Amino acid sequence: MRVILSTRNPSKALQIKQVFAGSSITVETLAEAGVEGEAVEESGAGATLLKNARIKALFAHERAPGSIVMADDTGLFVNALGGEPGADAVDWGGKELSEAERARYCLERLRGIPDRSVIFRTTVVVIGPDGTEYSFTGELPGHFALHERVPPQPKMPYSGIFIADGETVSLAEMGTERENAISHRGKAFREVRAFLESI
Repeated sequence: MRVILSTRNPSKALQIKQVFAGSSITVETLAEAGVEGEAVEESGAGATLLKNARIKALFAHERAPGSIVMADDTGLFVNALGGEPGADAVDWGGKELSEAERARYCLERLRGIPDRSVIFRTTVVVIGPDGTEYSFTGELPGHFALHERVPPQPKMPYSGIFIADGETVSLAEMGTERENAISHRGKAFREVRAFLESI
């Protein structure tokens, strides 16, 4: 089975492909599938993980008719900040920030706040060849460190400061296999794998 993953994020693609390793499912990114362009996600008050995952999945579905496609969107929900930034996590602090600058912005927002708890949430939308849509969600609770432990992974600005519950190192300090075993994205895509293997 061939499935198109609607992303151009190399870190994300690596993680997701490892979830499907050993299965009969071949995951191709937009570039590998020969699909040009990239979907434009929503931002602001109306944005949700489901909406953005669906926008990205529909982008691939419309450009690769007859294929199974999937896309995810991840949000960051900081309890002490009323759930900020939510679905706007990728641009929190400003679109122009680098990954390291975005991590520093996050730490600055939490300066002096004792409650550093946070939940990462990933929603995946899968669209079948006939246009039928399915959605899956995974969550990972944890907290932010007081300072950046290591540089963040490419296009994953919070990976060097987020420590999952029960862990002693940040996501960026883990190997991909360990991260996939516990992460919000890994949980969601394992559900996707089980679903695709059942059809």
